[in-house]
Amino acid sequence: MGRMGAVTPKPGPYRRRRWVAALAVLACAALSVAAAWGLRGGDDSTARAQSQPATTAAATTAATTEMAAATEPSDDVAAAAPTAAPDLPKRLGSGEPVTFAFGGDVMFEPPIRSYLDDDPAQVFAPVRRILRRADVAMVNLETAVTDGGDVTPNKEYLFRAPPSAFRAIKAGGIDVVSVANNHGMDYGASGLRDTLRHARRAGVPVVGGGRSEREAFRPWRTEVNGQRIAVIGATQVIDEEFLSWWQADGRQTGVASAKYEMEERLLHEVRRARRTSDTVVVYLHWGAEMEACPLERQVDLARNLVRAGADIIVGAHAHILLGGGMLGRAFVDYGLGNFVFYTGGGIAARTGVLEVTATGRRIDGYRWLPAQIEGGRPVPLTGDARAQAVREWRDLRGCTGLQR
Repeated sequence: MGRMGAVTPKPGPYRRRRWVAALAVLACAALSVAAAWGLRGGDDSTARAQSQPATTAAATTAATTEMAAATEPSDDVAAAAPTAAPDLPKRLGSGEPVTFAFGGDVMFEPPIRSYLDDDPAQVFAPVRRILRRADVAMVNLETAVTDGGDVTPNKEYLFRAPPSAFRAIKAGGIDVVSVANNHGMDYGASGLRDTLRHARRAGVPVVGGGRSEREAFRPWRTEVNGQRIAVIGATQVIDEEFLSWWQADGRQTGVASAKYEMEERLLHEVRRARRTSDTVVVYLHWGAEMEACPLERQVDLARNLVRAGADIIVGAHAHILLGGGMLGRAFVDYGLGNFVFYTGGGIAARTGVLEVTATGRRIDGYRWLPAQIEGGRPVPLTGDARAQAVREWRDLRGCTGLQR
């Protein structure tokens, strides 16, 4: 045989000692690596993998595929580290679902005032169970809550309620209200400041109005099931003759306006909220009274809000129901109608609660829970009447351009 096939000489005592020393060094090195891995938290990686939230039962196959594709490397970087479980996609946040419940316009004029005077808890009693089971429940508070204030001159309809209105809201299971509408400043800046003061004392968060522009556009933030939620309120509906002193501008007390150049202010706030939130909700006052289809300016605003990062966009003002559905990956509802409101019946008395479930930015589902206004309060429908009302609500989507 040539050199490659030469027999290797048997090692002598010196070589054996050198091999033994080398093996000892390798053994020590292995023990050091093992000890270091334990100190670095190798077991923690396993624990994190075991505690990683799973997707909800409502997750679709496509969402599961997306989750698998969007994994990120483990924070622990070591040559011998075990492979960590895949992280959830950023758009799913904590991976846990959150259910929102939305109602439309709320005020406390007669006949609702009689419930408020007798027992505030009775105002929302017929729908209290529905509102309370949601993680976040919200309505549009279309009244000033004040015993004083300065009356807006030359305005036909002026709404005002006593501080007990917030006791009713609290007892009804409502978590946050918007005052961005065409009645939030019925009793002037002092009336709005009273509304904010009474809300704070009652522990009811308010969006869409403030003692300054910054406060009016400031989101309400909460965390539910590990999901960071941001809720913003704004209005496209302010009478032109009142606009200059009704809208919050700089240090001026007012409501958050989405009219004209102030739309960009709203979009800016949505973009800011997007950076630090898992789900961004915008509640708007928009549309035209008794118009069953969205106006062009509503459609344009909805699209701009989705581009800015809003996930759920709902609103009211028309006093009737409008359609809702998907706009890309976001959910939009153009009109929730009256909720707690005086009405002579007919289509203005058709109401309900809109439930939307979201896991971060993913809309898992939505449903309409129809009701009828009786004595100023929403009373849930049952049986055939309920089924018919749900079909009619779905049909409203036809003129919205939204998808199912």
